[in-house]
Parts: sequence; C-alpha cells; structure tokens
Amino acid sequence: METHESVQRSLPGVASLAVLLALAVVGALVIGLGAAQGPVIAIGIVLLTLAVSALRGLVVIQPNQAKVVMLFGRYTGTLRTPGLSWVNPFTVRTTLSLRVRSLESEVLKVNDATGNPVEIAAVINWRVIDTARAMFDVDDFLQFVSMQTESAIRHVAGTYAYDNYESQATSLRGDPDAVMETLITELQARLVVAGVEVQAARIRRLNYAPEIAGEMLRRQQANAIVAARQRIVEGAVGMVELALQKLGESDLIELDEDRKAAMVSNLMVVLSGDRGPQPIVNTGTIYP
Repeated sequence: METHESVQRSLPGVASLAVLLALAVVGALVIGLGAAQGPVIAIGIVLLTLAVSALRGLVVIQPNQAKVVMLFGRYTGTLRTPGLSWVNPFTVRTTLSLRVRSLESEVLKVNDATGNPVEIAAVINWRVIDTARAMFDVDDFLQFVSMQTESAIRHVAGTYAYDNYESQATSLRGDPDAVMETLITELQARLVVAGVEVQAARIRRLNYAPEIAGEMLRRQQANAIVAARQRIVEGAVGMVELALQKLGESDLIELDEDRKAAMVSNLMVVLSGDRGPQPIVNTGTIYP
C-alpha cells in the first residue's frame, strides 16, 4: 500500500518552551515550599517530571529539512516548517533532507542501438518531495535512486545509436539534450514510488569502448572528409554558376560553349583541389 505525506500537527515551539519552563519552576518551588509535607512534595515532583519529559517534544527544523514523525510504529505526519515546534514527546522523529542532491553514476559499458559498445556516465540532480514514500515505500531510498539511475542510463543508452552518420535520427552524441530529456522522463517514472523528483541530468562521459574506439575514429574521420568534400563541391558549383552569370551579363568577354566548358573545368579544379592553384599563363588559344 502506498504511503502519502501528511502534515504533522504541532504547537509553537517558543510558547511551548516557555510553558514547560514555567511548569518546571512551579514544580521546583512546590518541592521547596512543601519540604515538611509529603503530598505537596509529590505534586512538585510530578510537575517537574512532566516538564522535563515534555521537553523531549521540542523539535528544531532547519530550512530544506523535514522531520518524519511516528508514534508507536504508526506514521502520523511530517514537519516541514523551519524553526522550533513541539510535538508529542513519545513520538520518534527521523530527519530527512529536502535539498537538491547530485548523483554521479559510474562509467557504464553498454551496447548502443546498433550494437556498438559504448562507455557512458551521467550526473543526476534530484530531491525528495514526498518524505513518507521515501521512508516507508522503499527499503533504502538512497540505494534505490542509485540502482534505478544505473538501470535507466543503460536502457536509454541502448535505445539510441552513438552517432547516426547516414540519417537525422536522434543519437547519443548528436542530440545530448534530447537524450537527457528521455532519461529524465524514464527516471521520474521509476523514482516516483520513492517520492523523488528528478530535476536535471547531463552526460558526463560518452565515448566508444576501447576495443572499437580506433576503428570508429577512422570512420568518423572518413565521414567528416566526405562531408567536407561535399560542402566544397557545392560551394564550387555555386561560385562557377555565379561567375558564368556575371560574365554573361557583362560585355567584357563573349564565351561560346567550348570556352564555358574549359572555364568550368578550370574553376572546379581550382576551387575543389587540396592544394593552392598554380598559375599558368596561356599565350595561345584553345582553338587551332
């Protein structure tokens, strides 16, 4: 059965402390004034004992801290208001931090969607939002968060490819924000039973496993070279088109089809080549 957080009833701590101190003083005075009378001394002892015992009910709560209160094994509520409060002195209070915590996962070796082994690690920011669930619905919520985080990272890493070279699909390396959004959603679904809210996540480490890192690096370099060549050719074609258009609009020179073909060939070689162009002075003509 799921447990839900409820508010623990309490009394103002400062006023309660003042009343208990006054009760202790009264008890001490009664004991002192009734030194010769047994019943009076007994009343004073009772008052003093009650005051001292009731002091156990005083609770100090710091900002972003909560006290889970139990009475004889039964959950009665949670104190969240910072400051001094007073509750039943026979209750047991357990302190829980409500501050944001960071969990840095270990480096995990996982097969991505294409079967390539990758190494991945992430940092998760989380906090407790339901103290009752954190205390009673899971055995150890700290260990639970750690184990579910590792499981979620493995699942998400296996859902996407490390990199998509031939498509625009989401990948671990190319779309880290989208991958982390998926991780946050999955983690939140897993950790809601523990009363935990996942606030942020980011990839701390991502690379191919050592046994395939060299081959994948060469593949990345080859794809980068192909992409760069494609971009260069596209730019060169555009520049050639622009040059022919400008020459056609001006009366500087009149080009026939053969000269246009020769010009296109020369410009493509110059613009697409790996090395700088070597100037050649043509003193003749392309025609016989």
